Amino acid sequence: MSERLPILRIGENLLVSIQVDLDDQTVLNLQDDLAEQVVKHGARGVIIDITAAEIVDSFVGRMLATIASISRLLDAETVVVGMRPAVAITLVELGLSLGDVRTALNLERGLAILSERSSARVAER
Repeated sequence: MSERLPILRIGENLLVSIQVDLDDQTVLNLQDDLAEQVVKHGARGVIIDITAAEIVDSFVGRMLATIASISRLLDAETVVVGMRPAVAITLVELGLSLGDVRTALNLERGLAILSERSSARVAER
C-alpha cells in the first residue's frame, strides 16, 4: 500500500523525512507532491532525508535523480541527506548514479549547502 509522505516547510526550503520502506507508488506520489509544493511555496531548496532508509533500489535511486531534476526546473535545489554507508556502497556496486543530486551526511550540512546556494543567488543579482 502506498503512502503520502509529509512535506514540511522550513523557511524557503522543503523537508521530506522518509521513515518508511519506499515502494514504487510512494516514490511516484512524492515526485508529484514535491513538485506541487515547490511551486505552491516558491521553495528554493528541497531536502530529502533518507536516514531511516536501509535500502535504496535502482528505481528509488533513479526517482531521486528525477525529483532533483524536476525541482531544478522549478528553481529549487535538492539535497539528499543521511545516506547510510551500506546504501552508498550498494548504489556504487550497482553502478547507479544519482546524477547531479547533491548529498550531505546529515540535515545540518544539507541546510548549510542550501544556505550557501541561496547566498550565492543573492550575490549574483
